Amino acid sequence: MSEEAIPKDIEKLSFEEALEELEAIVEALEQGSGLLDDAIKAYERGTYLKKHCDTKLRAARERVDKINIGAGGEPVAEKMESE
Repeated sequence: MSEEAIPKDIEKLSFEEALEELEAIVEALEQGSGLLDDAIKAYERGTYLKKHCDTKLRAARERVDKINIGAGGEPVAEKMESE
């Protein structure tokens, strides 16, 4: 599954939205109620949500790493390749 593309509906989510949904899935799975097939589907979606969150965090970390302090002490961000 780690090589599969993230579903389009998950790609559209912000980090916060994906994390909120992932937390809800974890809570539901921890309660152990519901059908096994539903739990498996929720777990699978959770893995995609986690992957999406990891990607968003990595991108944010890269942006933060590119922030430098200018000569006057002000923060100056280097231009990202994608910008």
